Amino acid sequence: MHSFNSRLGSAALAIAATSLGTVVAADFDPLTYVDQLIGSSNGGNVFPGASVPYGMAKAVADTTSGSNQGGFTLDGTPISGFSAMHDSGTGGSPSLGNFPLFPYASCPNDDIDQCEYPKKTRAPNHGSFTDSSVVARPGYFEVTLNSGVNAAMTTTSHAALFRFTFSGTGSNGSYPLILQDLTDLSDSRQDNATVSIDASTGRIKGSGRFQSSFSQGQYVLHFCTDFSGPKIHDTGIFVNSRASTDVKNLTISRSINGYPLPGGAFIRFETADPVLARVGLSFISPEQACSNAESEIPDYDFDGIEKAASDAWKEKLSPITISQGGVDDDYVKNFYSGIYRTMVNPQNYTGENPLFDNGEPYFDSFYCLWDSFRSQIPFLTLTDPSAVAEMVRSLIDTYKYEGWLPDCRMTFSKGYTQGGSNADIVLADAFLKGITDGIDWDVGYEAVIKDAEEEPFDWSSQGRGGLDSWKALGYIPVQDFDHVGFGTMTRSISRTLEYSYNDYVISLFSQARGNTADTEKYLRSSDNWRSLYRSDQTSLFTGGKDTGYVGFFQPKYLNASWGYQDPLWCSNIDNAGTVCSLQNTAHETFESSVWEYGFFVPHNQGDLITLYGGPDQFVKRLDFLHDNNITYIGNEPAFLTVFQYHYAGRPALSAKRAHFYIPRYFDTTPDGLPGNDDSGAMGSFVAFSMMGLFPNPGQDVYLIIPPFFESVNITNPQTGKTATIRNINFDPTYSAIYIQSATLNGEPYTKNWVDHSFFAEGKELVLTLGRNESSWGTAVKDLPPSVGEYTGFNETSSKRRLRSVRSRYTPNFGEGLGLNQ
Repeated sequence: MHSFNSRLGSAALAIAATSLGTVVAADFDPLTYVDQLIGSSNGGNVFPGASVPYGMAKAVADTTSGSNQGGFTLDGTPISGFSAMHDSGTGGSPSLGNFPLFPYASCPNDDIDQCEYPKKTRAPNHGSFTDSSVVARPGYFEVTLNSGVNAAMTTTSHAALFRFTFSGTGSNGSYPLILQDLTDLSDSRQDNATVSIDASTGRIKGSGRFQSSFSQGQYVLHFCTDFSGPKIHDTGIFVNSRASTDVKNLTISRSINGYPLPGGAFIRFETADPVLARVGLSFISPEQACSNAESEIPDYDFDGIEKAASDAWKEKLSPITISQGGVDDDYVKNFYSGIYRTMVNPQNYTGENPLFDNGEPYFDSFYCLWDSFRSQIPFLTLTDPSAVAEMVRSLIDTYKYEGWLPDCRMTFSKGYTQGGSNADIVLADAFLKGITDGIDWDVGYEAVIKDAEEEPFDWSSQGRGGLDSWKALGYIPVQDFDHVGFGTMTRSISRTLEYSYNDYVISLFSQARGNTADTEKYLRSSDNWRSLYRSDQTSLFTGGKDTGYVGFFQPKYLNASWGYQDPLWCSNIDNAGTVCSLQNTAHETFESSVWEYGFFVPHNQGDLITLYGGPDQFVKRLDFLHDNNITYIGNEPAFLTVFQYHYAGRPALSAKRAHFYIPRYFDTTPDGLPGNDDSGAMGSFVAFSMMGLFPNPGQDVYLIIPPFFESVNITNPQTGKTATIRNINFDPTYSAIYIQSATLNGEPYTKNWVDHSFFAEGKELVLTLGRNESSWGTAVKDLPPSVGEYTGFNETSSKRRLRSVRSRYTPNFGEGLGLNQ
């Protein structure tokens, strides 16, 4: 569907035996297996363009798609411009996409008024392209318009370099034109944007105020664009559809009709030789934008800049290597592309923060921690701990300046809080896993305690709401009486469950710091999830058929009487248009159903299993969730449910589920994601699953399944120690995905989980595989930690479960897995 680097063949993955297992040959290049166009259609919303890891500058072509949150899409919509600021994988309104360039081979009759300047007309009339002209690789993006203009681009941290190549012009006296306008992807520009162009040098400088995405805030962005190539013919500015070479400066209002009035500057060249356009960016000033461009791209060396970006990506992806073991190349591409997407967002805006600069790192574009705490940031803890340390320092510094840890943050604005105070989980996870570089953990601990104890006036954007009821009643009531702070009075079930888990990770944080009183306090409040469990609640399908399951979380009023929410509302099979989001009319769970939230007690699976009737009934309920499509793997609450069989003593079923969802819902095509990538959340789910260790974030727990490759090696970039997971009897058709036995550093190992010391100390886990579920990892002593005890496990039921799985499931898990289609 698109041109791309040819993939390495299996022969390029020659391996060498070592005392730690197998490693990939030293000349292996992981970038060969990165396809940035995965998720560029079907609502994946990825940014598929040129960037450096966590870079502020992100250059790509912008299309007019209704799903262009990442700028570019492969869905048949035309290109409206080429801009250098983007986010990746977000939902909602598009963000950034500021100050796009657009090239014309010439204006009709060389009349500048006959070029089309507004993007609403230039895109459909001049922005068409063929998918086969698209080239995307780390640090580089290229597309050819059907007009014949080729656009290639690469980036540094704060600047982008575009190369426009014109064909079929120049010999007849036509003058190529490049315009730059004052818009963004979502047409959010506010009043009084400015632009100026220097007639002698062609330098364009400008600024604009825009609306921050998913927040109430605004931001000001500045740019500085210089050109290198043919001689300048003339310059000027445009307003709406008219242009002038006599005017060089423009200040423009938003206009009165709610749509930003088109305006900007243009430059024309004497010949059709390739033009290099260097765009510097800054949130501080146009002068700093110029300085960023001049210091990072001093000599317009396009190939050199691209190589530096590519090298930066290779360094970031190199800590993880594999032995392919005969697995199809598409699996390798899926794996490394997922890893790649974990490092696109959040973005490092250090030195570009106009609000506060305390000498600390500053990261932005956290969309949102509710999404990224589950797998993205824990994945970076393995592959890029120094970046995680800087992210944590940034979150803590934001707390110092604004008084609260953010849950969502974009372009210096407080985003909307979706559930709990999830920065608590990010901080606790990092602390428990030994991330220390430059972090003031005393202030970090102070920040999470404030989340738990103090209610902000506006808890829609920070902290937690309803804390008086939380402390007095042990739950968040539906229709709460909250006179302390204000937010959308919904999501009482999901907030109760998420606050419970937030308090649990604070108790672990406290325990690791030796604070016994806080440990006991927050361990007690982490049990508040029980308050909303209604043991006699049933669940019916549409039409009245009983699901056969009893006992679900339900809303509860201030007087402790029960409210009601259909357990299947807002599930994947709810087609009634039920709303479970941030609207005032929404229900009591966020972006998910009571059925799915019924498993969100990550810290106390033992007691939850008991409530659901024991391990056999728990497994059946979890099967029902997946087999009936109640859960939606394209949204983050589904992630942990894939692996929660571990807690019921059935780790083999977690492996089976992972193989069902990959590649069934995650593949290597442009529409290969089941939902928007959420800044690498989907990418990290794929990468963790295929690596064979999935985290329970906020706890020092990784759940074990066999890697999708013969072996995987993870090298800590700080210590140089390499952890290895190796399969014996590995079958690349995935007929044998059940662990029969395991060793850890050569010693028999029966636990179905490991802790972070596996990575920190560079241990080796060897898994012997077979076609049938075994007793490995099924004993109570081998289950992951739980606050409540595991009950109802016995040898008889274990043998019965093993017989059951052998008879129910087909052996070829690469084909159908015996699951509901």
